[in-house]
Amino acid sequence: MIVRLTFLSFLPQNLAQAKKLYNEQVVPVVRKQKGNLDCRLLEPVEKTDDYISMTSWATREDADAYHTSGIYRELVEKVRKDFAKEPVLKVYTAESIFETAL
Repeated sequence: MIVRLTFLSFLPQNLAQAKKLYNEQVVPVVRKQKGNLDCRLLEPVEKTDDYISMTSWATREDADAYHTSGIYRELVEKVRKDFAKEPVLKVYTAESIFETAL
């Protein structure tokens, strides 16, 4: 499994708008992509920390196809006006908890 984390910092005055746009426009598009397992916005407990857009993918190929298709960039552009700073993308591999339990 591949997990893509995009660290986001929103302008305080645009936060509610950005969260609404993410849930209504970003999540549905990502969840329709081949191999997507999850898409969610993680809200920091500490208000000074970044939000994290987390997507999980069945395979590296699925995650790469999503990224190279241009859809990721299009979705980032939808919320760009709400950013306090440039987002940072980090990609990780992860084992499913179901795989390790067997």
